[in-house]
Amino acid sequence: MSSAPASAAAPVRVSADRLDAWRAFLRAHAAVVGALETELEAERELPLPWYDVLVSLSDAGGRLRMQDLADRVLFSRSGLTRLVDRMATAGLVERERCEDDRRGTFAVLTRTGTARLREAAGVHLRGIHDHFTSHLSDADVAALVGALEKVLVAETGTGLDARGRGWEKS
Repeated sequence: MSSAPASAAAPVRVSADRLDAWRAFLRAHAAVVGALETELEAERELPLPWYDVLVSLSDAGGRLRMQDLADRVLFSRSGLTRLVDRMATAGLVERERCEDDRRGTFAVLTRTGTARLREAAGVHLRGIHDHFTSHLSDADVAALVGALEKVLVAETGTGLDARGRGWEKS
């Protein structure tokens, strides 16, 4: 016996308050990310997706396979190869061939990339404070982390690690 495809299932009703939560999440995300992008570009001439790659590489010790980098970045998964190519042209990263897999390539953080990350980190962290965390009480933060952790585990099988990144298995 075959089961009916998910699209043939009865429509799911989502309550108004849950739709409001969803819409508020999307609007807040767009507003905060937009503000962070604007500030990084204006103050450090660094696009947010580039900052995301630099942070991901730094957190990984400076070097990641492109496939692993794609799993970690938050803002530019599609087009990552072109993004890394532009960053390499700017001297922020280098590409290295993988010795044990000729098809594999590493993205490697350069000294220039590390310096740009340090320069931009203060702007980015200030923006996170100004546009996000300053609006939340300690109780709000705990509730938000708890709620989003549930979604992450349910949808990806991974939760947040101790540093708040979403690629560690729960």
